[in-house]
Amino acid sequence: MKPIWIVDDDQSIRFVLEKALLRENLPTRSFTNPQDVLKALIDTPEQEGPQILVSDIRMPGGSGLELLEKVKEKLPGLPVIIMTAFSDLDSAVSAFQGGAFEYLPKPFDLPKAVELIHRAVEESQREEVAEERMTAAPEMLGQAPAMQDVFRAIGRLSQSQVTVLITGESGSGKELVARALHKHSPRASGPFVAINTAAIPKDLLESELFGHERGAFTGAQTMRRGRFEQADGGTLFLDEIGDMPFDLQTRLLRVLSDGHFYRVGGHSAVRANVRVIAATHQNLEQRVKEGVFREDLFHRLNVIRLRLPALRERREDVPMLTRFFLQQSAKQLGVEPKRISEAALKLLGSFDFPGNVRQLENVCHWLTVMAPAQVIEVKDLPPEVLSLPGASAAALSAASDPPPVAASAPAQSAAPEAFYGSGTTAMAAGAEPAVSTTIASSEADSVSAGSAAWESGLQAEALALLEDGRTDVWDVLSRRFETRLIQTALANTRGRRIEAAHKLGIGRNTITRKIQELNLE
Repeated sequence: MKPIWIVDDDQSIRFVLEKALLRENLPTRSFTNPQDVLKALIDTPEQEGPQILVSDIRMPGGSGLELLEKVKEKLPGLPVIIMTAFSDLDSAVSAFQGGAFEYLPKPFDLPKAVELIHRAVEESQREEVAEERMTAAPEMLGQAPAMQDVFRAIGRLSQSQVTVLITGESGSGKELVARALHKHSPRASGPFVAINTAAIPKDLLESELFGHERGAFTGAQTMRRGRFEQADGGTLFLDEIGDMPFDLQTRLLRVLSDGHFYRVGGHSAVRANVRVIAATHQNLEQRVKEGVFREDLFHRLNVIRLRLPALRERREDVPMLTRFFLQQSAKQLGVEPKRISEAALKLLGSFDFPGNVRQLENVCHWLTVMAPAQVIEVKDLPPEVLSLPGASAAALSAASDPPPVAASAPAQSAAPEAFYGSGTTAMAAGAEPAVSTTIASSEADSVSAGSAAWESGLQAEALALLEDGRTDVWDVLSRRFETRLIQTALANTRGRRIEAAHKLGIGRNTITRKIQELNLE
């Protein structure tokens, strides 16, 4: 991980932050003035540069605000936290206009400062992943006629700034379409800001969208810019717009009508030059009939509608997408890409994928971690795929008859649902919360069978080691279990340790210690 750069002429501040971040396993690099920081930015390769920058606002030889401006010219996506005394509050608030992530009033509470830095680090890592995906990977993949229609529509809209409504099932790639529309629009040089309106509690959503003034509500200790202001000059992507609370729909309609809004607790109108792209998996016409979605807002959003096909409607794209995701997963984990047999590809192509492209991507991450050999065979596929009613007799035989368990390795042919769920989890590019699909009853039966096979394999492995006279069975099997569990969680979160620890239900210090103990670095 890249270090956190700390800039302050006060040695005690630098010392306290360095020690606190070291305890959190966060590397640091300290400076006493802005000139040294700017020189280091020039001399340091980008891959070794700062993860985030924490800077004082007043220092001999330069201002933190001037440093912020120059750093943003070189690294526009770098989160910058400005430290300030209360007398500098007005200057700190103006720093938001220069793109500061947050400001930290002095004297600060150390745990809160560390928490803020953690939040900035997570934001930085999410932006890195999103940027890597946009630059290194193809925007979208698809040769099916339904996808070609989508590509043609994106091309026709490339010089337009009109509002677009994207419809399609969860996991079908609506955010990718929104990013493509932004990238090929006149606003491509501006920011792309995404927010999932269904994932944020109603009480917080208004502040997230429009920002708030200091003191607007309990806990609002600073002025905060909302997503509309952050997206000024660019594109705002409103995902799952059908779930937006009714009263907020009125505020959104007014912004779309005249481009002005008020921050929560504010008295001055703020203007935002933003193109809005909305997406939903719901039938908005039906939501209007039910009285839970405003008809005038629906017509305001529904200027141009793009329907994204489900993966089962473009099965010919499954082989290409599978190979692409296997390559991506191997790159993220630093391992050799696995190949997949034609029989396994054929069976994948006949699966309906209720979680769509996102579910296929998760399957490929799972296979990269869990498949025992370099070539993925039918028997290595997840239980929900092997439980297909239309699967061939050979596939069913491979799924139901796992190979015998050897004393040297635990059984891997049948995977427990604990490692990969039929109800796939969905994570959007700005670090969004998960959405689950429903597990079909036939898949639930497969889950039970897979779990039983896994437990039987564990029992057989333990028995083999015990009969072999080993006295370290607990340590051996615990180490294998923890290794596989952590690798699977890291694959699911694209290597983000804090998120993996949260999903596993352990602390970030615990997962860091385990990674070191198990040599998983």
